[in-house]
Amino acid sequence: MGAHGAWQSWSREELEDASEFAALVEAIRAEALPETELPPDLVHQTMLWYVEGDQWLGRLSIRHTLTPLLHELGGHIGYTVRPSAQRQGHATRMLTESLPWAARLGIDTALVTCDVDNIASRRVIESAGGELEDERHGKLRFWVPTHVS
Repeated sequence: MGAHGAWQSWSREELEDASEFAALVEAIRAEALPETELPPDLVHQTMLWYVEGDQWLGRLSIRHTLTPLLHELGGHIGYTVRPSAQRQGHATRMLTESLPWAARLGIDTALVTCDVDNIASRRVIESAGGELEDERHGKLRFWVPTHVS
């Protein structure tokens, strides 16, 4: 999936320092604000962390708009679950719980993609109501309604 923010370049050592971690959180928050200027090939996104107690289980990004590349390959919502927490239903809950957030951002139907051979992710998307549109460049493209009926 991959988000695009500066947070990707932070090392584990930097993140263990409280002031560096605070700066990371502020950078992530800024990416969601419409007034934050971004490079032309990037879009504003809301990043959510999925935790249980003090354990980080995964993250989810909701892209507020789509560039042509995101329309082809990335979609509105991308998620990842820590390997040791996979196959426990976390991705399904993450995606399902993100849909009202996407609706509040004005996204009526979210594009969510996965690799053609990623059966687990396909099941996650379909369980959230995703309807397969097509396959492009090795990615399955699903449209998921963000409003619960």
